[in-house]
Amino acid sequence: MHLADGRELFFFDHDDTAAATNRSDVTDTRDLEPPSTASEIRHDVVLDEWVTIASHRQARTHLPPADECPLCPSRDGRLTEVPTEDYDVVVFENRFPSFAKKVGRCEVVCFTSAHDVPVSKLSPERMRLVLDVWIDRSSAMAELPSVKQVYCFENRGEEIGVTLSHPHGQIYGYPFVTPRTEAMLKSARTYRQRTGRDVFADRLEQELLDGSRIVATSEHWVAFVPFAARWPVEVHLYPRHAVPDLPSLGEPARDDFPGIYLQLLGALDSLYGAPLPYISGWHQAPLRVDRDLAYLHLEVFSIKRAAEKVKFLAGSESGMGAFVNDITPERAAAMLRDAMPR
Repeated sequence: MHLADGRELFFFDHDDTAAATNRSDVTDTRDLEPPSTASEIRHDVVLDEWVTIASHRQARTHLPPADECPLCPSRDGRLTEVPTEDYDVVVFENRFPSFAKKVGRCEVVCFTSAHDVPVSKLSPERMRLVLDVWIDRSSAMAELPSVKQVYCFENRGEEIGVTLSHPHGQIYGYPFVTPRTEAMLKSARTYRQRTGRDVFADRLEQELLDGSRIVATSEHWVAFVPFAARWPVEVHLYPRHAVPDLPSLGEPARDDFPGIYLQLLGALDSLYGAPLPYISGWHQAPLRVDRDLAYLHLEVFSIKRAAEKVKFLAGSESGMGAFVNDITPERAAAMLRDAMPR
């Protein structure tokens, strides 16, 4: 459906919800002006990187109280971004997007209508639906000519910079290949030219052989703290068999994902005895270049280095991009293994 200002919204329902709910007559009765963005993409010729300037985002909603949350369902006469009294998962175009219309795309994903339920407490069935949503929207964005790469991610916690506390994530369709991906693909290309092998697959094999940084495993997935982790809490989740992106995952790997991911998030929340602020994001192949070099994987990391201590990106990290980690990866992996839900 379309919201009052013309933005698209998509409902994703479990079978039982879909059978009992008629979404065809849902309308957004708010009086909204058409969205207006002041976004532009500028090229840094020194670093050969693209930077987005989006000054209109200064006006976006910032930490409203729970009874004014724009991501909750519309109830009791209070109208929100979701014009129904309940939902399973919804996706809609961001009202304050980083990218201008037809130059990339920014979407919001609400994982549940419940305002105070963290992702770690979702049911496996719901987590599988969220995975299906990421796959569906990644495929849809891949059809947009302006989109070069799709990034599905969740920011959790005020320390990370979250402005809405409702459990949600975002999907960016970048109009360029991001600097982080460019660096990984450059390394993968050099490694393949030198060895004829896949750097990601070899990295996974080395972690499995060593074992000291493995956090959890399942039939189709492996979670580990990387040998050269930058963040005090950093876990990478790899499928055991290489695929370039989310739509390329087979059904067995899709079915297997919710269990290990929810287990991992549960460990993060148990680590310091309180919900951990984190960023969780999928590294997918660019849509039109170097797909043979990429290896789909999820990265979850946190700035918390202790219960009451935050890892600030200070002079070396912010100024030079050279990380200094306060916790050894082996120690971090052991802490996470101990925190795993039993």
